[in-house]
Amino acid sequence: MAPKKLSTKRSRRDATGEGSSAAPKFDSHRFRSVDHQQRFEAIRGWLFHRERRVQLREDEYMDFQEEIARRCWTSLVTPMAKFNPEIVLEFYANAWPMKEGVRDMHLWVRGQWIPFDADALSQFLGEPLVLEESEQCEFSQRRNRPDSFDEEAIAQLLCILG
Repeated sequence: MAPKKLSTKRSRRDATGEGSSAAPKFDSHRFRSVDHQQRFEAIRGWLFHRERRVQLREDEYMDFQEEIARRCWTSLVTPMAKFNPEIVLEFYANAWPMKEGVRDMHLWVRGQWIPFDADALSQFLGEPLVLEESEQCEFSQRRNRPDSFDEEAIAQLLCILG
């Protein structure tokens, strides 16, 4: 009697990946890793509060308007009319640090790398901040002073638990 011929076809169970020790699948077009996709699922229920547009007359609160112009914050005080909450959540999920103390200032969103470092933010504001090698921005200078603001106290005051 001839030996039984081994099948070269994969079983349906093998084709689906069930029963194998393959890494969990994730949507690599939208997320950097399985952990980031799981983070997205965890924050999926977040709600967004729409920004209110405040329009000042030309003769109103001139000091305030001048400061906005001086800092090149016009784009910050002009909220977008529409946005896609799903993409915003993907951004936040991919921004979540997976390792303590490791911050990556480039994110993967919808198949594209999105930088959000100081240079990218300065460019978004319309006037890139140029600092000398040892120079710090105004925020860093204030943060590093001995009488700096207490970030933890501010977070407890402003943030909603959970």
